[in-house]
Amino acid sequence: MSKLQEIQKWTAENHADFAYISNPKTIQYLTGFYSDPIERVLALIVFPDQDPFMFAPALEVEAIKDTGFTYPVYGYLDHENPWKMIATDVQKRVASPKNIALEKSQLTVERLEFLREIFPSAAFNLDITDFITQLRLIKSDDEIKELEIAGKWADFAFEKGFAAVKAGVTEGQVAAELQYALMQNGIMEMSFATLIQAGAHAAEPHGATNATKIENNELVLFDLGTVWNGYISDASRTVAVGKPTEKQIDIYKVCLEAQLAAQDAAKPGITAASLDKIARDIIEKAGYGEYFIHRLGHGMGMSEHEFPSIMEGNDMILKPGMCFSIEPGIYIPNVAGVRIEDCVHITDDGCAPFTHTSKELTYVG
Repeated sequence: MSKLQEIQKWTAENHADFAYISNPKTIQYLTGFYSDPIERVLALIVFPDQDPFMFAPALEVEAIKDTGFTYPVYGYLDHENPWKMIATDVQKRVASPKNIALEKSQLTVERLEFLREIFPSAAFNLDITDFITQLRLIKSDDEIKELEIAGKWADFAFEKGFAAVKAGVTEGQVAAELQYALMQNGIMEMSFATLIQAGAHAAEPHGATNATKIENNELVLFDLGTVWNGYISDASRTVAVGKPTEKQIDIYKVCLEAQLAAQDAAKPGITAASLDKIARDIIEKAGYGEYFIHRLGHGMGMSEHEFPSIMEGNDMILKPGMCFSIEPGIYIPNVAGVRIEDCVHITDDGCAPFTHTSKELTYVG
């Protein structure tokens, strides 16, 4: 059964006249087409017993057809009212919809109001978000292969990035070097903004790459990922320039121990919370517990943050095909920040990482 057929089956079982799918990543997952429409309207309309159709800005119509989407595609011009046109196309198939399913986690209030206007007799109580989340949770063998290729390009990016590190260059220059090398090899898109943080700047887990200059005798944190056929990689490494302090080296060793222990323990049957605890206990025992301030990991696939969350309180049992990051971090203000991360997929008897760059402390520059 195809992914679209799974959605059709859900709409039938839940007595929906149709599902209005509007998350660009969901549309990509179901059809192979991706575009961020920004302020324009992009929607996939799925019926329980009729062919779906795509509604899109006119400038996207040919690109959608080029992906091999074999169902109707309707386009609209910027001066036209997309909502009235959607209503017309739907009512050719369902004259008076009564139950409409939505991705409620993604739809804005404004757009819900537009839908209420064009379908005044309909109820919008059905939420298909959780079903789609569960559908994306277990990756197929084909998806795993795409993720493996994305991981290889992340390893390539680390290699080029490490080579660019030296005292006196900025974080931004290092990011530019590795991204240029990727572009020369046809990798045009990163999973997220490449993060290079030097010295104390790395103690800000959600900081951004900037013009900070790398100095001698400090640690430099890399967090990066690439996109391959819509699937992403996400990995972190922390390297040393010159001779870091004993404190910084100790932080690194503890973080590495936690990461390796968790990755070794990841297998079918363990819960997400238990896996988080394995890494967290090691960091807490070493006296750095207060500086590990985020979950151990997050799901990944076509997006860098999917289900499952590997964290305290999540008793989801891990199963083969689940993909997620294992990324403990220790962030001590004015001292250093260390994060070590691989994304993995659960196998029949353990897990396998998508990235393979060494996690032993690497000295660069």
